[in-house]
Amino acid sequence: MKYITEDDLRQIGIPWSALSDVITEVSLAYGEGDYAQPIKPYLKFGDASNRIIAMPAYISRPIRAAGMKWIASYPNNVNIGLPRANSVTILNDPDTGIPNYIINGSLISTIRTTAVSAALLRKLLQERQGDDLQVAVIGMGPIGQHHVNMLTSLFSERIGEIRVYDKREISFSLPVANDVPVKAVATWQEAYLGADIVFTCTASSARYIHIPSKEGSILMHVSLRDYLPEAKASSGLVVVDSWDEVCRADTDIERLHLDEGLQEEHAVTLSDVIAGKVKIDAAWQERIWFAPMGLAVFDVAVAAWYTRQADELGIGIQLE
Repeated sequence: MKYITEDDLRQIGIPWSALSDVITEVSLAYGEGDYAQPIKPYLKFGDASNRIIAMPAYISRPIRAAGMKWIASYPNNVNIGLPRANSVTILNDPDTGIPNYIINGSLISTIRTTAVSAALLRKLLQERQGDDLQVAVIGMGPIGQHHVNMLTSLFSERIGEIRVYDKREISFSLPVANDVPVKAVATWQEAYLGADIVFTCTASSARYIHIPSKEGSILMHVSLRDYLPEAKASSGLVVVDSWDEVCRADTDIERLHLDEGLQEEHAVTLSDVIAGKVKIDAAWQERIWFAPMGLAVFDVAVAAWYTRQADELGIGIQLE
């Protein structure tokens, strides 16, 4: 068994284009039913805001892999100087079931989350016209910072400015590529209003966005619990990674389902969008709202990609 640390992942690097390709291939396999993934259980005890989640999956391509991510989310950790999320990913040989890799740390999960955004946004921006896009990133923890890095790495020719907001002091730990202007603003409204693309990457325990977004905007709703009903009422195309996964745990999708009658047939899937089965308005007249709960197949596939790179580079610790 090989043990891979976050330092090993950083040595391999974060090539967003290649990782976006991984997510694209997994999405196509998922849409074709060539996977196994039970609904993930939540282990909850003590503080109701805390949860530990088991995410097992098998995926057929681009690398055939099986395994599980075990991730704890403790939102109050950020108030005591600890990471909100902590995880370990285990991969098993898909033919023998023997565990052969352990990846420690939450970086792999942050990479997966951001790579999913990259894959969908790459597809959407292929379909939509126009440059000089105004982008908002609300929440500048590790996930927000990786999204800024991804955006400036992959979409610099399309982006005019990225406005970022966090209620805490912002400190970048990742580089901004290609000289894309990144501007820190004092309120979420300054970031959000007028933005063509909005990423919400917060750990907020209370919904706060009460204003409808710009007409035609793309809302990449990574943190799932940010929008009040008066803001969500104007959403157009709703995209989910899995209806069964995201329509629970008090997400905005679940609230729309319970309070406003949103049904599964009213949404489209990430897999269908990436496969080109969904018509995308090219003129930016329809809002697109993406609510990803996070699929275990993506975690397993990204982990498998990194283990392959680790083997090729000869890094990681071999355990007996």
